[in-house]
Amino acid sequence: MKIIHKYIFTEITKIFLISTLFLTMMLFLDKVLFLTELIISRGVTFIEVLKMMLFISPAFLAITIPISVLLGAVVTFNQLSVDNELVVMKSCGWSFMNLMRPVLLFSFVAYLITNSIIFYLIPLGNESFKKMIFEIIQTRANIDIKPHVFNREFKDMVLYVNDKKDNAHFSGIFIADTSSSGSSKIILSEEGVIVSDPAALKIQLQLKSGTIHDKSKEGTHYQLIKFDRYDLTLDLPSSSQLEKKGILKTRELSLGALLKKIRDLKASGATAYYEEVELSKKFSLPFTCLLFGLIGAPLGIRSSRSGKSGGFLMAILVIMLYYIGMVTAQNFGKSGEINPLLSVWIPNFILMILAIYLSYKTQKETPFSILDRFIRLIISVKNLLTRGILKKI
Repeated sequence: MKIIHKYIFTEITKIFLISTLFLTMMLFLDKVLFLTELIISRGVTFIEVLKMMLFISPAFLAITIPISVLLGAVVTFNQLSVDNELVVMKSCGWSFMNLMRPVLLFSFVAYLITNSIIFYLIPLGNESFKKMIFEIIQTRANIDIKPHVFNREFKDMVLYVNDKKDNAHFSGIFIADTSSSGSSKIILSEEGVIVSDPAALKIQLQLKSGTIHDKSKEGTHYQLIKFDRYDLTLDLPSSSQLEKKGILKTRELSLGALLKKIRDLKASGATAYYEEVELSKKFSLPFTCLLFGLIGAPLGIRSSRSGKSGGFLMAILVIMLYYIGMVTAQNFGKSGEINPLLSVWIPNFILMILAIYLSYKTQKETPFSILDRFIRLIISVKNLLTRGILKKI
């Protein structure tokens, strides 16, 4: 029995690792172009890009690990059933629940790993990524600001300095600011200092002793403002693009930070629906590993009649339905229409009932008419597609 358990555990692990690697790389695809752009246009080294990928990978693994558990269980038991290995095992007196032990063990290990990723690695990775991006932004900003050059690196702004004392102090500053939609500003200042704000990933230019010439685009209004000090945020392309591309995410807070934010919002009288949904997701997503493992084996056995590809199609369908249900439920939770803490658990409850029912039916070897009809439909669609491809060939 130990040999059989080890064999099943090994087969699930193989498919799990391949699936996790493939799915994680797929999630990285929409980041590749932007990271390549950073290398070319911003002088980011290849090592820095690898570090960025390492820092943001935990957020991807939190999604791909549960999916890979389901694929591993479905494909492994589909293979056992198609190759008639399952029949041999049952003839030796091994029941379905006996064969489920390595699956449950593997699912529990994946559950612990996903918990560690969500509660520790994602906040740590985000914080490290944030600090790294700020260091890059700060370095590039100090390099780009040169005297007697019209600097256009900043968003909606042209910056000219007459003299540069060091990397942070400038004099004779001219700025053309078009960030406001209804007006354009010309800012003149005797001197300015670069001040870093690591928490906000921003760099400010503190101007001293200057004037602001503010004119509307229609030319109907003109305003002259004198100041002793004026703080201007330099919105660098790197930071704005990171936020736009979705690479820089600040919503994956640690458990303690998230709980504190919820308490502060409630103390101020504001709603914390969004934060409570995110808090609940930290516990519900890892639990999916256990449910996907429990439901994967029966689905793999039941879909064996449609061939080895049938199990894969069944797994894809379950994944799609689950995540559609989770997104829908969390949207209701974030709007306050249903309890935010319970919203993301609704798909898990449904999946748990289905998993227990399928396991019971498989253990008793009784037919499951609804699933069997759906499998026959998959076989029919598969045969039609195969015939169409053969005709074209």
